[in-house]
Parts: sequence; C-alpha cells; structure tokens
Amino acid sequence: MRVLGIETSCDETGVALYDTARGLLAEALYSQVAMHAEHGGVVPELASRDHVRRLLPLVQQVMDQAGCTAAEIDGVAYTAGPGLAGALLVGAAAARSLAFGWGIPAVAVHHMEGHLLAPLLEDAPPAFPFVALLVSGGHTLLLEARSLGDYHLLGESLDDAAGEAFDKAAKMMGLGYPGGPRISALAEQGDPARFTFPRPMTDRPGLDFSFSGLKTYCLNTIAECGGKDALSEQDRADIARAFEEAVVETLVIKCRRAMQQTGHDTLVMAGGVSANRRLRARLAEALAKPARGHKPVRVCYPRQALCTDNGAMIAFAGALRLAGGEQQQDLGIAVLARWPLTELTPVARSV
Repeated sequence: MRVLGIETSCDETGVALYDTARGLLAEALYSQVAMHAEHGGVVPELASRDHVRRLLPLVQQVMDQAGCTAAEIDGVAYTAGPGLAGALLVGAAAARSLAFGWGIPAVAVHHMEGHLLAPLLEDAPPAFPFVALLVSGGHTLLLEARSLGDYHLLGESLDDAAGEAFDKAAKMMGLGYPGGPRISALAEQGDPARFTFPRPMTDRPGLDFSFSGLKTYCLNTIAECGGKDALSEQDRADIARAFEEAVVETLVIKCRRAMQQTGHDTLVMAGGVSANRRLRARLAEALAKPARGHKPVRVCYPRQALCTDNGAMIAFAGALRLAGGEQQQDLGIAVLARWPLTELTPVARSV
C-alpha cells in the first residue's frame, strides 16, 4: 500500500509518500517560522494562506522525487485535528479532492497520533504496549498506548504546555520565536548553579503537568535582574539554563512515575520538544538503568527531522489505519480544532 500524507495543522506544510513494503519513499516540508517570527508567534490567517500556496507544489515535488504517478497511490491521509481550523481545512480539502479525483480512499489522521507513531518509522521500532510522552506545541501529555488507537490518558498539562512555556519564556527574554530551540542553544552557555527554578507539581502524587507557575517564576527572575532590556547575554544564558533544567527534570520525574505506575518497559517520546538534547540525555540516564522500585526502560524517539510536524508521520499513521479497514465513505470535509486522543477508534489489524 502506498499512501500520500498531508500535514497542515499549524505552521508547517508537510507532504510525504509512504510505502508499506519499502518504507518512506519521499518527503518535503515547508516551515513558516520565518514569516511568523516577524509577529512573535503564529498568525492563523497567514498560516492558512501560506498552506494554500505551498501544498500542491509540495505534493508534486514528493511525487516527482519518488518517481510515482497518481495511478500508483493507494490512499491519501491528512491531519484532521487538532490544530488551527483554517490551516486544517486547507489540507483536508486538498486531500479529499485528490482522493476523489484519483478514485482512492482518504483517511483522517489525528495529529498527536501521528507524533506518537513517528518513532515506529525508525529501525528496531517499539512494540505495543508502551508509555508515551507527547510534547508538541500546545500539548504535553502522558498516556498508555495499549494498541493502535487504544490510548489511556495518564496525565496532561493543566495550563501551559511545555512548548508554550518555552515560547513565552523566550519572549520574556527578548529571544524571539520559536522559543524552544533558542532557549536550548543559549542554555549551553548558562551557569547551572546561578538560578534554581521550581519543578512544578512534582511534590505531590499524580502525573499531570503545570508550567504556568514556572513561567511566572521566570518573569520574576528577569525583573530581579533589572528587566528584559537590562539583561546581559550571560544573564539570558543563566536564566535559559535554569528554565530548561526545570522543564526537563519535571518531565523526567513524571515519566519515571508513569513507568512505575504502568509497569511497562518502553517509553516513547515524540513531538517538537522531544528534539531537546538535554531531555533525551536525562531520560536515558534516569530510566535506562535498573534501580530500586523500577526496571530498566527503553526510551524511543524519532530522528530530529520527524520530531516537528511533518508529512511522514501522517502518511505512516494513515497507512496503518487504511490497512485496518478505516476510510471515509462520504465526501464531507470536517476538521476538529480540539480532538482528545482518547476518542480515537482502535484498529483491529494493521500492516
């Protein structure tokens, strides 16, 4: 089965072609980061219009790269949510139109399920069941993945997600958008002993997250240093280091609890924040070795290029669902700006 995947949930236009026998054949991605950076964050209307301009040329580029014609494509998968409604509609309308014109099935894919399954595109992929930490944009959650589509929520962010907290902290320091990569790069030069930020909600049981208080603590620290305009480059580096350390350690503590609670021996981490090198290193250090109360845990994550939004994860997730017999029968085009992952339908069989 050969599936075309389309991702337009936010500020990246992603297209990919996945073959269930040969793997990923081709992919292309256009990032809108430079455009949105001028405004300090994503502007939904601009994002939607840019998807309109970029999508079909990227589809043609991917097909040319793979040496594939429309007659050789067996299905079209697209992100139907969650995300920006206008941006989602661009991808959904294009995908449904292509599928109708080519006489092949279309399947709606959950954006976060795409992220969750991205590590399965790597060599020696993890097998169900496992625990997943999903940290992408406005989402931070822990869940138990029992099988494809059968997900049990363990904990989620009660306010700001980790990615949102990074962006807001970066804006407070005048670092621009997007915040995560800028804070991580700056943190490499930071003094880890100068500031100690709190690890929110780690002093109580449970697996939920909260990063709004950490954001406030960061703002107060900046004020104590004289305000944003008075910060030296070293001040920014030290604050970035303390902020990143706090987020990373909070995520690690919650992951360790989730592994102990479920008894699983595999943790899958995916989403934009999963590209953070410090987070990857700390999880490996905290979970890879056996310790009192828990067994060694294998940590799996996608390659850097598949951490952010991309078409490959949508093509792959769509291929699994199409192989399980799922497809859209009507011609209606519907998207969901909000769509709980736990509402998905389990797939009985897959490739």
